[in-house]
Amino acid sequence: MQKTLNLFRPGERGAVVRIAGEGAVKRRLFDMGLTPSAEVVFLKAAPLGDPVEVEIRGYRLSLRKAEAASVVMEVKA
Repeated sequence: MQKTLNLFRPGERGAVVRIAGEGAVKRRLFDMGLTPSAEVVFLKAAPLGDPVEVEIRGYRLSLRKAEAASVVMEVKA
């Protein structure tokens, strides 16, 4: 099942399928390690939902909700 990273709940994990969108935001997400097949664990969201914190490649990363919405993920059981 695929869904965007902003729809994940704490503890959910998955693999990056693709980054939607274009331009500087897409390049920035790639530079931060969000590349296809990278394993991501959703850790938590701020009280108002923005930003979200994920773990990828052994480090923690905070993303804006809008950025997370452009990351298409394959949910892992």
